[in-house]
Amino acid sequence: MNDSSLVTTGAPAPRIISRAEHNISRSDISPNALRVLYRLKDAGYQAFLVGGCVRDLMLGRHPKDFDVATNALPDQVRALFRNCRLIGRRFRLAHVYFGREVIEVATFRAASAPAASDEPVSEDELEESEALNEAQLDELDELDEEESADEDDAELDIDAPDDTSESPTPQPPPQATASAKDESVAVEREQLESEPGLAGVDHERVHDPHGRLLRDNVYGTIDEDVWRRDFTANALYYNIADFSVWDYVGGADDVAARRLRLIGDAETRYREDPVRMLRAARFEAKLSFSIEPASAAPIARLKPLLAGVPPARLFDETQKLFLTGHGERSFEVLRQHALLAELFPTIEKYLTAHPGSAVERLLRLGLRNTDARVAADKPVTATFLFALLLYGPIVALIETLPPQRWHEISAISGACERALREASARVSIPRRIALGVREMYTLQPRLEYPRGKRVLRLLEQPRFRAGFDLLQLRSELGLASAEIARWWTQLQSAGPGDRLNMIDSMLKTRAPLPAEGGGAPSGRGGRGRGRGRRRRGRRYSGPA
Repeated sequence: MNDSSLVTTGAPAPRIISRAEHNISRSDISPNALRVLYRLKDAGYQAFLVGGCVRDLMLGRHPKDFDVATNALPDQVRALFRNCRLIGRRFRLAHVYFGREVIEVATFRAASAPAASDEPVSEDELEESEALNEAQLDELDELDEEESADEDDAELDIDAPDDTSESPTPQPPPQATASAKDESVAVEREQLESEPGLAGVDHERVHDPHGRLLRDNVYGTIDEDVWRRDFTANALYYNIADFSVWDYVGGADDVAARRLRLIGDAETRYREDPVRMLRAARFEAKLSFSIEPASAAPIARLKPLLAGVPPARLFDETQKLFLTGHGERSFEVLRQHALLAELFPTIEKYLTAHPGSAVERLLRLGLRNTDARVAADKPVTATFLFALLLYGPIVALIETLPPQRWHEISAISGACERALREASARVSIPRRIALGVREMYTLQPRLEYPRGKRVLRLLEQPRFRAGFDLLQLRSELGLASAEIARWWTQLQSAGPGDRLNMIDSMLKTRAPLPAEGGGAPSGRGGRGRGRGRRRRGRRYSGPA
């Protein structure tokens, strides 16, 4: 039971937790997820909610999304839902669209197959699997409206009591036809045979020399599916047939104990997919769970394996770590397990050399503000996140230049480009984000030392708000003038006539922008050109 390579022949039966023994209610489940579950069930297939949504429901949390697992093959799922799109090259998944809500439906897989979010994919594949253009979404919205109109309201009946006196004995699932399953496997095998370097190997399950699972395209049963999941807390199945929870690996007890425990041998599972180390850190931060000692011990030894993970996938994991409401805690947990150094070596290097510095405080404050925005259901961006994360490396690169160049826009732009390039060696940073980061930093001199009527043009720039947010954050820590930050705040809310008066008044009382290099002094308290130069031995306080 603890061997991750277990195949399910003779696998133990699940513990069936009846409706009366758990706290999950259909009223807490997305109506669209219920619609998918019921239609699969009525068509004769098994249908389960699975993974993090079940865990969160048991914790009394509101899940971000709902995933469905079934024994129906992807083409069979698509035949049931007109508003469905199949995605994925390595393993087909069905996405059922209800407006902007997507219910992901996955066919049960054999042991050790990676989850959809665990599969190593290229940046192009990420875009293919995650993005639909507006025309497609509008078309799917229309189909969704037709689907909803055809639904029998009594079928969902969310408000009906879902308590049962006892959970019925689970029945064997209806099996997909052998011909359909064989055809699916044959197609996967044909695709693999055509790939260079894979002839003559086991095409159903492929590992790299370090044990990382590259490919596993075998459909299975629920008894097999559970063994390819990572943590016991994520391996719980909510059965729509009788509202019971199926638990094969003690996940319910681990959820109650707020404990993270890998299924199977921890070292083997980390080698199969090194990103599981980052997932462990993320769940520790997000859920306030503790990692079981046996699951935590191999991280220190195996963390270098993250260097072999595709950078595009690490970008996705970085967003999950820092942009889902627990960024500050994720930062602490990553440093605690020495994982930040594997993701962003230059960031860890700077923080280690300058413990407790203003730069570290700025990063923590920025992450705290981001968490607050997520909690308030306000938008957050990866551009601002990377501007925060790379503040230290950018400062370090600027400090390598002669002090008289520290506040030149060209120097700031060059430092941004180099810092982004070095970070991209481990974590892919899309071009649009890299350009946004550079624009945010090069806006800082213009914001700290505005020039006449050009101020009004600055307000119209697409990156103005992000650049102003960075300026305001810097001003809170003394890295920029608090006075000028307040001035920009007032200017944004002023009327056209008042704006002109504010600009004239500011120009009469504020020191001019230095002409040479288009730069500005460091901006501490709005000092002029002469006093803006740093004495020998003092540090650069940040892009101005």
